[in-house]
Amino acid sequence: MKMYKITAFEANGEKILDETFQAENDEEAKKLGEKLLSEKNLLNKTHRCTSPSGKLLLFHS
Repeated sequence: MKMYKITAFEANGEKILDETFQAENDEEAKKLGEKLLSEKNLLNKTHRCTSPSGKLLLFHS
């Protein structure tokens, strides 16, 4: 399992989510990240999900 990082921000730059989670691969991490954002009602906020190698998997501004 690899560790992935997801963050979300308010329009003023305030960080409102900063979590790490585990996934088998990038595709699973993307799905888990979207699910986490959806559960926390943050899909429409600025967010990003990155892989352990720094690859950007999800991004919304």
